[in-house]
Amino acid sequence: MSHPSSPTPSERSRADAAARAKQAEEQSRLPYKWTQTIRDVDVLVPVPPHLRGRDIDASITKTHLRIGIKGQSPPIIDGSLTHPVLVDESAWTLETVGDGKGKEVNVHLDKSNKMEWWDAVVRNAEYKIDTSKIVPEDSKLGDLDGETRGMVEKMMYDQRQKEMGKPTSEEQSKMEMLKGKLQKFQAQHPEMDFSNAKMS
Repeated sequence: MSHPSSPTPSERSRADAAARAKQAEEQSRLPYKWTQTIRDVDVLVPVPPHLRGRDIDASITKTHLRIGIKGQSPPIIDGSLTHPVLVDESAWTLETVGDGKGKEVNVHLDKSNKMEWWDAVVRNAEYKIDTSKIVPEDSKLGDLDGETRGMVEKMMYDQRQKEMGKPTSEEQSKMEMLKGKLQKFQAQHPEMDFSNAKMS
């Protein structure tokens, strides 16, 4: 039985470039543009230049987003968010763009979970992105709050351990607990010989 060989670096590079081009082309078909960082999502929705804020039908809840023009159906965006947001930290504004020749609704969504990438703004989006290909922006651990920094440092440590074939912090914790139980058992049963016992 033959197994297909792994793609060469140049084949992988061409496949990644083709996938990026396809994804960019799909995203360009959406009636809005969106970007994200690990902490938030920003959505830009082009609207006619004569509109004012009172003409916009906008609603942001923890799990749902609707952006449209009052009196027009269907809304431009209307669906369950991919992941929950912090409503009090999320907002929308109507901005003039292109030397006053156009307007867009700018939606800022503050992610509830600051440790995950979104594949789309709303679950019913026609096109999704491949989050495994996201290259995060450079940031310093010092920029993170204490809890997030601790989680990131633990994740980085565990990743390095896995790469070296060593146990992760959770596996180390379990091994220490088992060693403690074994030592307690040995103390309670000195008549048993554990000199050739191996822990792995």
